[in-house]
Amino acid sequence: MLCAEVSLYPQKTNNASQVINSAIQSLTGQTLEYKVGSLSTHIHGTDEQVWTGMKQLYEQAKNSGEISMVITMSNAVH
Repeated sequence: MLCAEVSLYPQKTNNASQVINSAIQSLTGQTLEYKVGSLSTHIHGTDEQVWTGMKQLYEQAKNSGEISMVITMSNAVH
């Protein structure tokens, strides 16, 4: 099991919330668990599921312009 805490920071935009929400919605239908928090999103699943989810988030967010994405990952059981 792999866990990730992800924060997206859209740059040079007045629509940061829209960029973030669109990226999070890209996880819908994927076979992983995620929980949206006030500052970050927590994602849980197999290694492949989590890495695929990270890529999906990044790809969706970068379509809106420049972004920073901060990830903390752990394989510790919570």
